[in-house]
Amino acid sequence: MKPEIRALVTYRLEQADEALEAAHILIEHGQYRSAVNRAYYAMFYSVLSLLVVSDSQTSKHSGAISLFDRDFVKTGTFDKAFSRWLHEAFELRQESDYQELVGVSGAQAQDVLEHARLFVAA
Repeated sequence: MKPEIRALVTYRLEQADEALEAAHILIEHGQYRSAVNRAYYAMFYSVLSLLVVSDSQTSKHSGAISLFDRDFVKTGTFDKAFSRWLHEAFELRQESDYQELVGVSGAQAQDVLEHARLFVAA
């Protein structure tokens, strides 16, 4: 792997770890919508690191998710559960960030965080 690719992968995975820690702290403080945002971004940064390695690029979240499904889930590299977790986190983040009067429960935030931890660790 080229040094610049390795550096970018390391950077993205550090972003993922920071986002996981932020999500944990936000849950402790009852900030569930923000916690879902950070947990989703932990998954997203992990996907971006995979796409760098596979030399795939996209400028949109939906594109990154589609490439992850195509290149890593359909090939069997990742179980379908990872795709489901990513899609669920993306949808909940979209709703809670952009729609009005959408609440996120502590249980929902905790579930997304747990899935994000498994996702980043994989």
